[in-house]
Amino acid sequence: MGLLAFWCLLPMLSSLCLAAATGWAPEPDQPFRVPDGWGHMGRVAASEMLSLTFALRQQNVGPLEELVQRVSSPDASEYGRFLSLAEVQALVAPSSLTLGTVRKWLKAHGIRDCRGVSTMDFLQCLVVVETAERLLPGAQFHRYVNGKRSIVRSPLPYTLSKELADHVDFVGGLHRFPAKRKVVSRAWTTGKLQQRSALASFHLGVTPAVIRKRYNLTDGDVGASPNSSQACAQFLEQYFHQADLNEFMHLFGGGFPHRSRVDQVVGHQGQGRAGLEASLDVEYLMSTGANISTWVFSNAGRHESQEPFLEWLLLLSNMSALPWVHTVSYGDDEDSLSRVYMERVNTEFMKAAARGISILFASGDSGAGCRTVPGGKHTFQPSFPASSPYVTTVGGTSFQHPFLVSEEVTDYISGGGFSNVFPMPDYQVAAVKHFLNTAPKLPPPAYFNRTGRAYPDVAALSDNYWVVTNRIPIPWVSGTSASTPVVGGIIALVNDRRFQRGLPPLGFLNPALYRLHEKGNNTALYDVTQGCHLSCLDATVEGQGFCAAPSWDPVTGWGTPNFPELLPALLG
Repeated sequence: MGLLAFWCLLPMLSSLCLAAATGWAPEPDQPFRVPDGWGHMGRVAASEMLSLTFALRQQNVGPLEELVQRVSSPDASEYGRFLSLAEVQALVAPSSLTLGTVRKWLKAHGIRDCRGVSTMDFLQCLVVVETAERLLPGAQFHRYVNGKRSIVRSPLPYTLSKELADHVDFVGGLHRFPAKRKVVSRAWTTGKLQQRSALASFHLGVTPAVIRKRYNLTDGDVGASPNSSQACAQFLEQYFHQADLNEFMHLFGGGFPHRSRVDQVVGHQGQGRAGLEASLDVEYLMSTGANISTWVFSNAGRHESQEPFLEWLLLLSNMSALPWVHTVSYGDDEDSLSRVYMERVNTEFMKAAARGISILFASGDSGAGCRTVPGGKHTFQPSFPASSPYVTTVGGTSFQHPFLVSEEVTDYISGGGFSNVFPMPDYQVAAVKHFLNTAPKLPPPAYFNRTGRAYPDVAALSDNYWVVTNRIPIPWVSGTSASTPVVGGIIALVNDRRFQRGLPPLGFLNPALYRLHEKGNNTALYDVTQGCHLSCLDATVEGQGFCAAPSWDPVTGWGTPNFPELLPALLG
């Protein structure tokens, strides 16, 4: 039974069902779940202001997908012939009928305070609650708080006029709570906090020197092209501090040329306490992709009805000049999102790929994940956007010998698995089929969708990092939020060398990455073959998800970077 159908069984919601009967529900499968830590404060006043985002139906999504395949595949004649933002707009912009219908509908409700994006496929409008509830029959806005954070959401599904069914994908700012990726400092739980005097010794924790030693980056492997650029995105009041970056580079940046300042902050840069997540991302992106221009996209979600991740997507759709590499340590469970929302976000990643932008997402820190389905059974729980076929997803590893720069094994938290929404893309079919046919032990078939997009694609160290935050060096920081900026920085270095040779940026990476092994290159990435990640704590799988294996696997992907071999492989 669908969510709306269930609610319609409740007598007090008969008016909602009447509205639904005469309207259309864009997201009938969007569950409403109040995450832990959020408290309900009741309905909001009719006069309060909301910010709603209307995702307008795009044209030519199929041709866009075909174009991305051609410009991203090294064997294609159009490889690297990326589009400008204006060319992407010309391809996907909504039809004049869609634009006219939506604007006429908004105007009829007295809504004129709207702003669009360059590609014309999003409208963000300020609307008072009373008008929003008339505009979106069924919606009912309530306030939820988590500490000092406050948001407004509708616990009930919304509908739209049937005349909009061909013109609007979804309305953002109604249901989805901000996802939170929290890095952890294992020192606080293990009691193994090291003394600050040990900072200079690489074997007491991962530092830039350890990263460079393990992945064979010399002191000369730094940016040199003025066209090079990289960025990370932050959400939920996560801010970096310039003073922390200075201190980090002073402690750990010796030996290789580097920058100690972020070149541009897009969005609001708060002055409160620095966030461990933001500090980690900026410090390791800038120390791995050393001497490369770096931006930070700060998407605080300060307006109560904004979705910070959606705000970031709007920025990507509205800026003609963007960094070439973006790393994002963010994720939701696939089953917490509507299908139409995920498909639309996936299209936004295609638009970025068409422009030559590389987007890397952390695979998550819950292994294969776990959810209970009817009947008390369990299945694994894929993460999104990690499961999008148009991003490069980064898993995590640990050193086999924790205090030595040694071979890597699986970090048991490393997210990975198979999407329940997106089918397996062509570029990975051979690799995943090989894993499924040769793995000595697989979880039961009921736990995962073996035909779905499989992730991660690559990995890097995700355990035992040193981070400076609020001027304090903190050890034992762990998570795929650490491995993702490291891989992002290495990709930015490859782009830098490509620019020096007059080549275009790498763009969407996956077709080129999976092609390496098809071409017999087995040295560009260190193959991780030991260790398993966690999953459901039940009698069937007993907490174990997938295990690493030779070649690609759904725990560490193809493995971790070997820069001197990866660079020529991606330059050719």
